[in-house]
Amino acid sequence: MQRMGIIGGSGLYRMEGMEFVEELELDTPFGKPSAPLTLARMHGKEIVFLPRHGSKHTTPPHRINYRANIYAMKLAGVSRIVSISAVGSLNENISPGDFVIVDQFVDRTHSRDDSFFDGPIVAHVSMADPVCPLLRHQLIDVCDALEISVHTSGTYLVMQGPQFSTRAESRLYRQWGMDVIGMTNLPEAKLAREAEICYATVAMCTDFDCWHETEEDVSVQSVIEIMQKNVAKAKKMLDKWLQLPSEENVCPHCARALDDGLFTELKTHDDDALKRIFALVERKL
Repeated sequence: MQRMGIIGGSGLYRMEGMEFVEELELDTPFGKPSAPLTLARMHGKEIVFLPRHGSKHTTPPHRINYRANIYAMKLAGVSRIVSISAVGSLNENISPGDFVIVDQFVDRTHSRDDSFFDGPIVAHVSMADPVCPLLRHQLIDVCDALEISVHTSGTYLVMQGPQFSTRAESRLYRQWGMDVIGMTNLPEAKLAREAEICYATVAMCTDFDCWHETEEDVSVQSVIEIMQKNVAKAKKMLDKWLQLPSEENVCPHCARALDDGLFTELKTHDDDALKRIFALVERKL
């Protein structure tokens, strides 16, 4: 059975109504994930849940082992990941409490391990459309059905963190045409593509960053207050998404990303070279 993955951001660690199956203590060639994965059942489907910051929010964005998180999801049999993230708005039409089903990213992070293919095996997967279109449209439809205020597209600028933006940075990103800003969804989306896992982001807006002249500057307390309301809506959204028929959750494009992206002939390399990425390339051997 192909499993559905949920990576929970700030404030989303469990869902009511999930039947706990077991805790998966996985190790990967890239280290341990942020926390043990939770295997559960809901609406007849198996779900793998991972809190990206750890079960007690002890790992800041720049210290998350993104490679271990995505590789662990692959080992657990996950074929689709919905990523839930708290973000700030850079667009006056996107208000705190709104959801954005992101369709593009701009990467402003640095010093993060953002590829499984460090050599001698090399891959260059396409990131032109960095999220799964099928999964994105499913989430849009679910939000519409629940009357959640949702924006059907948007560009997510991923900053390094853990500090919030300066006012000059926030204004610059608005001039670039960015819609929301957060700290976590890259390299997460890139690694999911390399792992041939469908991936989509639900960005939950908590604040106006610091560019808005008539709103308070972003603070932890203000973010938490909006976040709690957003998490309640996100749980309803995920509950309804999990009720969709399984046959609607198949995306051959994401599942075969290495067909055009793998540049190295695998058969020319020994077991030591393949061992580190075996779960990613097993179907190609």
